[in-house]
Amino acid sequence: MSKEIWDPGLQSERTRLAWVRTAVALSTGGLAAAGLTLRAGLPPAAVAGFALASLCGGVLLARTGVRFRRHQRALHGGVPLDAGLDALFAWLGTLCLVAGTIFFVLS
Repeated sequence: MSKEIWDPGLQSERTRLAWVRTAVALSTGGLAAAGLTLRAGLPPAAVAGFALASLCGGVLLARTGVRFRRHQRALHGGVPLDAGLDALFAWLGTLCLVAGTIFFVLS
């Protein structure tokens, strides 16, 4: 009896939901903060950080289905997973939110 790497649990589904939560938080948080920044009359540079964060969240959300299918194939095939591009978008979006928040607070 050979032991397979693949576990029939719901790991990939939970991972997909975590990426969706991250993407939705970036998108909605960025849009809400951009709207608040516009209403406060702050310079466009502050709005740009929040808008870029929202864009990163949208890209992550759009890539969710592709990422899920790719990870399913990798898990079933026993090959390493690669989420480098998606992690880059998540970090970039988070950094944009932080930069926008710092700019908002200091203005």
